[in-house]
Amino acid sequence: MSRMRSGKWKGIVCLLLLAGFVMLLAFPAAAGEDGGAVSNFYATPLSLLPPVIAIVLALITKEVYSSLFLGILTGALLHANFNPVNAIIGITDMMTSRIADFWNAGILIFLVILGILVVLMNKAGGSAAYGKWASGHIKTKRGALLSTFGLGALIFVDDYFNCLTVGNVMMPVTDKHKVSRAKLAYLIDATAAPICIIAPISSWAAAVTSSASGSDIDGFGVFLRSIPYNLYALLTILMVVVTSIIGLDFGPMKQHETLAAKGDLYGGASNDYPDSGTETSQKGTVIDLILPVAVLIIACITGMIYTGGYFDGVPFVEAFANCDASVGLAIGSLFALLFTFLLYIPRKILTFGQFAESLPEGFRQMVPALLILTFAWTLSGFCKEALGAGDFVGGIVEGNAAASVMLPALLFLIALGLAFATGTSWGTFGILIPIALSIFPEMNEILVICISAVLAGAVCGDHISPISDTTIMASTGARCNHIAHVSTQIPYALVVAAVSFVGYLLAGLIQNAWIVLAICVVLLLGVLFVIKMLTGNAAAAAKAGQKNA
Repeated sequence: MSRMRSGKWKGIVCLLLLAGFVMLLAFPAAAGEDGGAVSNFYATPLSLLPPVIAIVLALITKEVYSSLFLGILTGALLHANFNPVNAIIGITDMMTSRIADFWNAGILIFLVILGILVVLMNKAGGSAAYGKWASGHIKTKRGALLSTFGLGALIFVDDYFNCLTVGNVMMPVTDKHKVSRAKLAYLIDATAAPICIIAPISSWAAAVTSSASGSDIDGFGVFLRSIPYNLYALLTILMVVVTSIIGLDFGPMKQHETLAAKGDLYGGASNDYPDSGTETSQKGTVIDLILPVAVLIIACITGMIYTGGYFDGVPFVEAFANCDASVGLAIGSLFALLFTFLLYIPRKILTFGQFAESLPEGFRQMVPALLILTFAWTLSGFCKEALGAGDFVGGIVEGNAAASVMLPALLFLIALGLAFATGTSWGTFGILIPIALSIFPEMNEILVICISAVLAGAVCGDHISPISDTTIMASTGARCNHIAHVSTQIPYALVVAAVSFVGYLLAGLIQNAWIVLAICVVLLLGVLFVIKMLTGNAAAAAKAGQKNA
């Protein structure tokens, strides 16, 4: 039935798209003579329409590719002032520029090489050997969940690297203990950005430091002081640990976990990342998984500090703050690929032919992620650059700057909404942190709270956005249907967001991080206890109804 409804929605969407496009072609005068250098809709409420359309359609149709494309088409038409020819040209130009962007190109290279590494580790038998080893040491589902969280917490350097590494390493273990792919994706996503945003040595810390630096303000010092105020990140980590220990699932996630217990790890959703189906070597050992992953971690960290000038005499922290994470990850992954070649071929774990076959296989494994990322970047480009959504939101913030006590909670909500609509947390705090600095140009407690609220809101909005690159990476790492991941994660994220919002209301009044954090911890635990009671009562009522029937 759900598939029929999905197909119906797809048909309706396609018909509306075709009808609208034909009307534009038939009435070019209505569309205007040309697109104009600046859109008539720049920095207006309609600048947020393209991502809203993409997000709503994705959640309704459960189909991400066409939803993203329709969002892109809407953005292009608004940018071209509804001139269809210029809109099509604009899509081509924007997509080309996004792919050719130096940062994005590095991420694409990293993804492709990582896909190749995953195929190689599977084909060499390293993943299977690790799965057998872990099966002897991780005896319960709770252990599998907490081990996944622990590995995610250890890989704090970069969220992209975190998402893809944790998923591929822990998947054999979580599959064995019948953890749904949606739950695995949530664990990955919840230990990626929330861990990175509170880790002093990470690509996120570098980005925040750059955005928060001012003439009289130490950006890194602001970042360190913001950590205990980063309520969403800290409470998300707490939520992962608590729900894993007490076995709490609610919302759509509960259905996925129920189906997973019966053997359906995908919760009835389509598998966008099918297994390669290649033969596995019987010669592989645990070391054939551990060593490539360890080298990948070390090489990526080294690549990042290399781009920051560490080997030219720049101090380590400063090198990390000034690094180019995209290039560093690409360098590190390429080095890990070369190391894996030298690890497998001389020991005859794989033949040269099998190694060569893994290159295109790894690329094919990453095609869904590459396509979604390209569409998401294109949509984000129209929203931020062509239509000025950031300027529109920035104007809202500046217009409400007078209420300093309420400002942290207001900034949290605005950052959440902007990150949700644009799919970028870095872009969000890149827009809003300078505004906070302009409101409070000198270092004080309320400035730290406001910046923390921006960071927390950006991470939260990024978490619940279907067009977020980090969310896409988490789906990819877990080999989970993307919309299934988004729909199951939203209730968990919104519970933490609600508690965080209350926390920022209190923070504006109390201005003491540890008191606010303690109150929020108690509040979150109380909410989870209530949810546990309600879900338990609902399950008991359902069983009683079945017996009576």
